[in-house]
Amino acid sequence: MRHNKKLLINSRIPLVIKITIRVLMFLIFSGLLLFLPAGSFKFWQVWVYYITILIPLLFTFLYYLKNDPEFLKQRSGRKEKEKEQKPLQILFVFIFLIGFLISGFDFRFHWSNLPIFMVILSNLFVLLGYLVIMVTMKANRFASSIIETSKDQKVIETGPYKIVRHPMYSGGLIFILFTPIALGSYWALIPFLVGISAWLVLRIINEEKYLINNLSGYKEYCQKTKYRLIPFIW
Repeated sequence: MRHNKKLLINSRIPLVIKITIRVLMFLIFSGLLLFLPAGSFKFWQVWVYYITILIPLLFTFLYYLKNDPEFLKQRSGRKEKEKEQKPLQILFVFIFLIGFLISGFDFRFHWSNLPIFMVILSNLFVLLGYLVIMVTMKANRFASSIIETSKDQKVIETGPYKIVRHPMYSGGLIFILFTPIALGSYWALIPFLVGISAWLVLRIINEEKYLINNLSGYKEYCQKTKYRLIPFIW
């Protein structure tokens, strides 16, 4: 029994290392984009933002590591196969790059001066967006950051999928749009709002085209669930 438990732990170590490295790379890269233009590590909004996203991330990681490590393996390190999506990936990174740089300069030159309660409230919405993503992943084991289908994949119509066809993107939209305010910048909201809106529309249209052609029953699901991203709007 102890031997089997030891083997199980050892089999999960590479996964823990891999995901830890990815999180550290995000923190280093985003930290450079935020703290360098800010010219100070006293950019307290960044530290609050990091705590807001890292604590639920840790709990989520530990939950899946214990209960469904295969899910983590399937969802980590996979590359986008759809050619039409690769330029959109570059656009996504570019939007965050610009938004983070503006947030850093905003802190240095005091362009926005948001009240503390708005920063805290925005972090709560960031957390809400993250929770929507987690609920979606719980409802749909096939939810992924890349566009693909599996042999045993089925159309999910329960939980958040009753409301919109892409609830993970809905959660991501909340997460992303409140990020610049959580970082204390009105000005950084401009690239996030314009860029992410355009990115989501293009990605969802392409993804639905792919799913209609490759996932049985998805076309019928689209007819039953009218809204793609935001209820009563789109």
